[in-house]
Formats: sequence, C-alpha cells, structure tokens
Amino acid sequence: MGRTLAQRYREHGETASPLSARVAAAIGADDAALRAIGTAPARRRAPALVLAALHDLALAGRAPALAAAHAAGDPDAAAQAAVATLRDMPGAVADLVARRRTTRDGAAHAPVLLPVIAEAAHRGGASAVALVDVGCGAGFDLVVDRIGATYDGGPTLGDAASPVPQPASVVGDRPVPARAVPEVVARVGLDPDPVDVTEPDDARWLRACVPPDHHERAAELDTLVTLAAASPRMLRRGDPLELLPDALAAVPAEALPIVTTTWTLAALPRADRLRFLQRLDAAATDRPVAWVSAEGVGVAPAVPTLGDRPASGHSVLGLAILEHRRMRAEAVGRCWSRGRLLSWLAD
Repeated sequence: MGRTLAQRYREHGETASPLSARVAAAIGADDAALRAIGTAPARRRAPALVLAALHDLALAGRAPALAAAHAAGDPDAAAQAAVATLRDMPGAVADLVARRRTTRDGAAHAPVLLPVIAEAAHRGGASAVALVDVGCGAGFDLVVDRIGATYDGGPTLGDAASPVPQPASVVGDRPVPARAVPEVVARVGLDPDPVDVTEPDDARWLRACVPPDHHERAAELDTLVTLAAASPRMLRRGDPLELLPDALAAVPAEALPIVTTTWTLAALPRADRLRFLQRLDAAATDRPVAWVSAEGVGVAPAVPTLGDRPASGHSVLGLAILEHRRMRAEAVGRCWSRGRLLSWLAD
C-alpha cells in the first residue's frame, strides 16, 4: 500500500531543514492544507515542490505573514503561515506546482568541471573552446570559467577574483592539474525547461528552492545568479538530444566544442544515453568534439568504471575525445558530494 499524502509530508520533515521540517509536519497534520494540495496532479504534490511554491509566494510578497516568519527564523510561525497560505490561496500554489519543478542543483560544479575542461582543451590542442551543457537547468555550468575553484589551499582554477569561490578537498597522491581553461567563445545550454536567471520570476524560483533557513546557500546562489545573468549565454528549450547536433554545428570553427553532462544522464533510459553518444560521434566526423562528464558509476556510456560498483556512493569524472568517428574515453577522476571532494587519477 502506498504512503498517504500526510505520511509523505511527515517523512519529508524527518530529513528537511529545521524550518522546512516544521512546515512539512504542520501541513501533514492539517486536513484543509492536504485537500488544497490534493487538487494538484498526483505527480505535483511532492513536499519539496509545494514548500518551494510557498517560499516563492513569500518572496514575491504575496504571502506576507509567511515572509515575516521566514525573516524571523520562527519555525512555528512559518508553519502556521504556510498552512494558512494553502487554505487561503490554493489556486496560487496549484498554479506554481503545475508549471514549475524543483531545481536539481542550485550551484555550479566548477571544482570538477574546470580541471577536466582544461585537460580536454590541452589534449585537443585548443586555444578556444565552446561549452555545450546538456540538461543545463539554470546554465550555471556554462560560466564555470568565471568561478574560482580552490583545492585544499592550492592554486585557484577559473577566476581567482571571482565573487563565487567554490572550495573542494582532494584525496589521493595526485594533485589536480593547474592548467587554465582557454577562452570560452560560446556558451549554449540545452534543457527541456531551462531557467533563465535574467527573468525575475525564474531567478526568484531558484531562490525559492533553497530552504528559507539555509542562509549561506541562498547568499551563494544570489551571487551566482548575478554572475550568470551578466554572462552572455544561449539557453535552448527542447529535447537536448534533438538540439545537440545543431548546437555543435553552430560552434565557431576555431573552437573545440566541449559537451558537459553533470549528473543528467541518469535520468535518461539507457537507449537515450547511447543515442547521446551517437550524436557526439556523428558531430565528430569533420572536427574533434570533447565530452566532459560527472556521472554515477556506469551511467556514462563508454567511460570506464575502474572496477567500481554502481551506486557505490561516488561519481566518475570522464573525458572523451572524439575525432574522425573514433573515440578515446578515460576516467580521469572520482568525486563525492557533487564535487566537494575529488580524487584526480589521470597522468
């Protein structure tokens, strides 16, 4: 027997932030609030999505009592205000959950991407690159060169003066290479529903997906949004696999196209992952194409697993160079916690 809606909200409260936990528990105990949520399609009733919709209404000034409770950091007041908002504004919540989705990640992955992108450019002999991000979300991975990634106090990759520093720790005896990423001449994101941070509603939704009591995450996200909004990028809406050939064909001739996937291929059936590889292979008929991946063990086709078992708690950093319909694929590292901890393996 499946869990009831009330059980889902109570269980969400067991793993959420303190304020979100109190709000989720209150919703799960209130019949009127649950009835309001029940008007949404079944797949749109997830606690994280509904809590983000409530947060969005607070940020937009449409739920002032909830906004005041968030600002005061008062979990009990936030719980009362959230339940009242669901009772009084069920249509507003239903509208948001119907057309929005929670973001898969509110941060860029500079510590894992920067060294592998630089390695791809080095191996491809490229003095300029174009970044094509598959499943780009808000497109933060398209501006990784403008973020400063540091590794246990070592050299900074990317922009040492960036307002967005991202530290990471390194395990193992091989340091992360200190090669610089060459000039990025094009940035293209492909996603079924990209988030355009230059649009106020989209930027606010990203912020709404961060729990109200996660202040450091919110501050980093705000800075990252500002950085991304000031960086010329092209976000294309649609099936990324269908959009990929045209995106690669549009890359300037002097630049090495580097396709990036960061924890996106797992959402695709295996047949589509293989189709993705075929798209890369077809694009590499007349020019080299690089693919940089951070995916779970065994998820990225053709990237060696190093004998690791799937679902082993870490991800593999892959680098593939395709040229003249031939591919060289290598696992250049492992990472944990979405790149906050990594091990470099390549020579």
